[in-house]
Amino acid sequence: MHRPFLMIAALLFVALPLRAADLEAARKLFIGGSYPEAIAAAREGMREHADAAEWPLLLGRALSAVGRYPEAREALTQAYAEHPGDLSIGLALHRALLDTGGVEDARTLLAEMDRLGGTRQWAYRQPAERVSLGRVALMVGGDPKRVIELFFDPVKKEAPDFRDAYLANGELALEKNDFALAAKSFQAAARKFPNDPDVWFGLARAYAPSDSEAAAEAIEKALEYNPNHTGAHLLLADQHIDSEHYEEAAEALTAALKVNPNLAEAHAYRAVLANLRANDQAEKTARTAAFKMWKTNPGVPHLIGRKLSQKYRFAEGAALQREALRFDPGFLPAKGQLANDLLRLGGQDDEAWKLAEEVHEADPYDVVAYNLVTLRDAIAHFRTLESAHFLVKMDPREADIYGADVLALLERAHAALTEKYGITLRDKTIVEIFPDQKDFAIRTFGLPGGAGYLGVCFGRVITANSPAARPGSPSSWEAVLWHEFCHVVTLTATKNKMPRWLSEGISVFEERQARGSWGEQMKPRYRAMILGEDLTPVSELSGAFLHPKTPMHLGFAYYQSSLVVEWLTKQWGIEKMKRLLADLGRGISINAALTTHFAPMEKLNADFAAHAQAIARKVGPKLDWTKPTRREVASEAAVEKFIGENPNNFEALIAQADRLLDAGQWEAAKAPLKKLVELYPNQHDAESAYSMLARAHRELGETEAETTVLVRLADLAADATDAFQRLMELAAARQDWPAVLDYAARYRAVDPLRPEPHRLEAEAHEATGQRPAAIDAYRTLLKL
Repeated sequence: MHRPFLMIAALLFVALPLRAADLEAARKLFIGGSYPEAIAAAREGMREHADAAEWPLLLGRALSAVGRYPEAREALTQAYAEHPGDLSIGLALHRALLDTGGVEDARTLLAEMDRLGGTRQWAYRQPAERVSLGRVALMVGGDPKRVIELFFDPVKKEAPDFRDAYLANGELALEKNDFALAAKSFQAAARKFPNDPDVWFGLARAYAPSDSEAAAEAIEKALEYNPNHTGAHLLLADQHIDSEHYEEAAEALTAALKVNPNLAEAHAYRAVLANLRANDQAEKTARTAAFKMWKTNPGVPHLIGRKLSQKYRFAEGAALQREALRFDPGFLPAKGQLANDLLRLGGQDDEAWKLAEEVHEADPYDVVAYNLVTLRDAIAHFRTLESAHFLVKMDPREADIYGADVLALLERAHAALTEKYGITLRDKTIVEIFPDQKDFAIRTFGLPGGAGYLGVCFGRVITANSPAARPGSPSSWEAVLWHEFCHVVTLTATKNKMPRWLSEGISVFEERQARGSWGEQMKPRYRAMILGEDLTPVSELSGAFLHPKTPMHLGFAYYQSSLVVEWLTKQWGIEKMKRLLADLGRGISINAALTTHFAPMEKLNADFAAHAQAIARKVGPKLDWTKPTRREVASEAAVEKFIGENPNNFEALIAQADRLLDAGQWEAAKAPLKKLVELYPNQHDAESAYSMLARAHRELGETEAETTVLVRLADLAADATDAFQRLMELAAARQDWPAVLDYAARYRAVDPLRPEPHRLEAEAHEATGQRPAAIDAYRTLLKL
């Protein structure tokens, strides 16, 4: 009598683990990208376990992954009817409804899930249910911190092997633009689930804005564990578009569409590529494909517009965000992007700030929106200065001190550069100068960071750090503004359709044209990079800006780009360069335009490499540039021995001079330093051998020799404020007032917020009877 019961119990005991094992195997097929196999396994599981909710959920997700959205919708609709209140199925159905254009049905379903979560929260106890409950809460505007505290964190503690809690946490941080927190979340997940492609994909997205190399490695990992991961292929395409590797981007999109032919985002990216290639018909075809399943999908114009804005096409980007908002007025990503686009277009700040406020009110945890709203309040007190061609917004105190100099410098740049490039600017250029680096970064990038940037141009709008934002890191604000205004000219000439390397190259080149000591200059490290393996082919220069190995490599990208522009201009003339810019404005690709106006790309690559290497070899040609080992310069005796065998070694001579100066052996230090400036006269670093030699002369009381060396240094280095200061003092001592005014002006071009140049300038004006100018300088000094 008891035997059948025991047999049934035994069968149940065996069947449950087998079912769990089968389900886990099917899930692994899905996570690993074996979607057809996962679909087959799910259908088989549904036949064998008709009452289980997990199998139709897996089926719906797998069908969606391959773009069979109507089938996914049908399967999930039936599953939700059979398992009412199952939030995991409900969320998958919500996505399937949107993928098929069922916006109203999706809205109704979300409201129902919200009601269930509010009235029956006690019923959802399993890890998957708790995570789904948290996701629903977020979708209806729940407090992210509370969701993490009530749902995601408890699940991670109670079920530490449940991956979805980690993914939900990281995705939430990404959604709020908190990339640092997202990286932290996905790093923890990667330690726990090292073979999970979704974890590596999340980590790639977290790294993407700040570390392209780490992002690329994470993408590679994601595709290693799931070769059909469409998200990873899309992110790869995104990076290739940024690098202007359009063929590679197209290949990544083809890979994604092979998995899911109806993937709207992939078609949207194809529309971006077509736009960048000026192929109107291909863009129209791609847009049509992107809208095939969901005719009013706001994500499509949002994505296209966001990518075009990243290419500085802000007017087109803004128009596309407006299109997205016509589809869905509450679509916050489009509203936030439009706010940024309008701020970068200039002249539409009121609408931009209003949009940022709306995003912040709707989502107080969106980091970019919060930063913008905070920035608006922080700069509300800025004063606007105006001239014939410029509107300059500055801190009032700084405006009083050097605002007039800013306007004068910009007007000189306008006169020189608009005439040279034959450009008429219709609107006034807006220049915003920030005394707080954080405010500059938020205004420029939406997030803190960007410490290496001095200024950025968006077309009509320029943002820049003031000298106060970079204490201890002197740089010529005049050179920065000249550089950025040159971007205004070239971006206008090309309708914002130019690669970054060319834009930066022209701006750095024009800095040096304006003043020989401005802009990136040849230095020993650059010499070694040119003669080593760091010279980038002209055809691939944009990638040098997007994936620099180090800050030095980024600086080298600026320098190399300027060398290319200088070479092209000197070899073929400025008129060819202007025609190149005009072609870019018509949508012709950079390499095609270079080939048309200069030479085939292979020849340009080879000829420029030879040209750059010839320049590098002329730098200190009699110097030995071999780098000594650490042991060879580890002590005074070692240095002496090494120099005895290698008398012209640059590094050893520098090391010897450093040791002698540190020991106070001023006379002895002069010998290696004089050799260095003789063999390498064009040293542009403010802390070069010239500076060291001037110190030795000063300590020995050799004022005339010190002055001679400092004058040379001042002409080579635009940011040599210590040299300017000393030359002012020496000139004042001999009552050479014109020299005082010259070096005071050079000092103020780097840091007008220090009292020294204003004090000596006032004394010089007073001594020469220029009473109004002296009074102005003294008034400025009082403000400081």
